[in-house]
Amino acid sequence: MGDDGAGQLNPPEWELPLRRSGGGFYEVALSAENRELLRTLPVQLLAAVSANPKDMVFRRLFPPAYVNDETAEQEYRRLVGNELDQSRSLALDTLSKTADATELSEEQLDAWVRALNDIRLWLGTLLDVSEDQTDDDPEDPPHLLYHLLTEIQGIAVEALLGDE
Repeated sequence: MGDDGAGQLNPPEWELPLRRSGGGFYEVALSAENRELLRTLPVQLLAAVSANPKDMVFRRLFPPAYVNDETAEQEYRRLVGNELDQSRSLALDTLSKTADATELSEEQLDAWVRALNDIRLWLGTLLDVSEDQTDDDPEDPPHLLYHLLTEIQGIAVEALLGDE
């Protein structure tokens, strides 16, 4: 790790930026810059999906349930597509609206995890990130952003699971 600490959220001398505070709530101690990202990225994703929902960049957000059966796929989308879209929009909206909160409920933090996952899927597709990728230390801003979001999501999951 260099002196700049790019992408680091929790150096050893700091407390975790998301942690259980009791009573079903979680303390949030993120930087102003990270909060700004969490406020604006969900809005950008929602706008991009609204502008062109069939764009291949969203293929990870809307994977087919039935790859080899177009009729079954159309029926599945008819039955659950709206509900999935509303759930995604609600999670992204929750992340954006609570980005400046110093405390979150369990439901809000769960929405953060789901919204961060969607943003990471979108960004990962744009960056052509795959599980086979060997570059563990990218230095370009888009990849650093992807890794930062991954780290925030991981910390949020740990907080929800109670693994402090």
